[in-house]
Amino acid sequence: MREEDVVAFVGGFAGVELVTAGPDIGAPEVAWGDHFFYYDPERVLPADRRMPFATIVVKDYPGFDTASDLDRDGVFRVNMAVGRQVFEELFGYPPAAQAEHHGDHDYAALDRVVPHPLYATQGWASVLNPGAATAGRVRDLLTGAHARAAARYRRPAG
Repeated sequence: MREEDVVAFVGGFAGVELVTAGPDIGAPEVAWGDHFFYYDPERVLPADRRMPFATIVVKDYPGFDTASDLDRDGVFRVNMAVGRQVFEELFGYPPAAQAEHHGDHDYAALDRVVPHPLYATQGWASVLNPGAATAGRVRDLLTGAHARAAARYRRPAG
């Protein structure tokens, strides 16, 4: 899967708003080119209630997010909010136990589902350059992340 393939796949889900970070939206320069996928079919969620269910990150964030070595030519990371249950099914331990398992994963390996290097404790997984080994699984995980976001959106507040 190329970056454009992931954008087209996720962008094809109902109710998805795609935001690509750039100077036109006032995003910090380090985020330019990254994609954020929100479930907001009516485009009414205030900024403080918007949380992406998936993202694509195309470069390292110096001093913050460098474990995936995204500054390699052509490397991008697909990040997915898979939730606690799916996270545990994928990795064999709950997100809360990530700290003790952090060293078990190669966050710079291509085409491998791994916990997100920073947001695993929130139930996020990631894949660098999904390919033959992970493309189908990534599609399934993105579909599930979208379904979870849609269910949260429909839940009444309070």
